[in-house]
Amino acid sequence: MLNQSLHFSTLEDIWSLSERGWSPQCRLTITSAIINIFNAIWNARNNYRFHNRKIHWKSAISQITVNVSLSASKSNLSASSDIKEFIILKAFNASIHPPKMLIVKEVFCCPPIPGWIKGNCDGAFASGKAACGAIFRNNLGQFLGCFAEGLNYGNSLFSELSGAMRSIEFASSKNWSNFWLETDSMLVVQAFRNQGIVPWQLRNRWCNCLRITSNMNFLVSHVFREGNACADALANIGLSLNTFVYYYSFAFTSKE
Repeated sequence: MLNQSLHFSTLEDIWSLSERGWSPQCRLTITSAIINIFNAIWNARNNYRFHNRKIHWKSAISQITVNVSLSASKSNLSASSDIKEFIILKAFNASIHPPKMLIVKEVFCCPPIPGWIKGNCDGAFASGKAACGAIFRNNLGQFLGCFAEGLNYGNSLFSELSGAMRSIEFASSKNWSNFWLETDSMLVVQAFRNQGIVPWQLRNRWCNCLRITSNMNFLVSHVFREGNACADALANIGLSLNTFVYYYSFAFTSKE
């Protein structure tokens, strides 16, 4: 079925059959076939030894095929369009799962309406260190400032929430009454509706930020990471810092 020369000297050689560039569904099918072959041999051997009953090889192959077909058909894994894989899957009567169609989404940075300030924030966490960053623009997309901050402790959620809170606090210090906050973390967006998401260490500060936003025209939204590249770069800079740093000029390289 595999149309390959098989030379087994160790168990690793047997399992390597399923690691030869197959699609996920075909890899599962081959792995299931190996396991069921072992099981069929073990079952036939024990039936002959303990019950003196021989199992016909055709019956064993039929049982293997049924079991493999069930495993491959019930999985959510996808196959490829390779004819070799098509032959293998059909040999085991498996339902072929075509790969999911690629969904292309347009991602772009949208400036705010006149009179509003937009802040894009992000968090970073690497090697046990957390950081956050944000950039601020007006309705013409002009740079108003940005910051990067290294955090003493935290995790990914901690850093994302810290970036949002620092952005709100900074907007308040600048008396920006119309403020739009954009982040690539859906958890941050949901935290504005459900405070239970916020860790207890940040709860008081988070409530203070909510009080600040209640006194301004405030909007929070989600953007894909590709549209948040500047904030991502600032958060990564924050990993090398031990404090809060505000930048009045945008001199470092960014992909956005």
